[in-house]
Amino acid sequence: MAKHLILGQEGEDIAARYLEEHGYTILDRNWRSGHKELDLIVTKDSTLVFVEVKTRTSTDYGAPWSFVDDKKIRRTIHTADAYIRFRQVDMDVRFDIVSISIEDGDFKVEHIEQAFFPPVE
Repeated sequence: MAKHLILGQEGEDIAARYLEEHGYTILDRNWRSGHKELDLIVTKDSTLVFVEVKTRTSTDYGAPWSFVDDKKIRRTIHTADAYIRFRQVDMDVRFDIVSISIEDGDFKVEHIEQAFFPPVE
């Protein structure tokens, strides 16, 4: 497996453990709709949370969360809509980012709740 895929998987594992330790329930990991994917889908306090996980080995070029651009946000919202329709979910929805920096075997987790909102149409 490619190095960046291994890093991504490690980051998702760290994020899942972190969220579970903070009272979240994992519903799905790496849920796909076509070519689009949702990293983690969790619940807490009657809220469905779509979590984008970003992992980096260095913050020299910015925090991992800063790599979630407008295109990624649009794709995540579109895929979340597919998930909601497929699972027929009727809950409040939130979009979070879990940002993970891994350096020399140590990691730092930053959980950003309500990191972005779907556009109003």
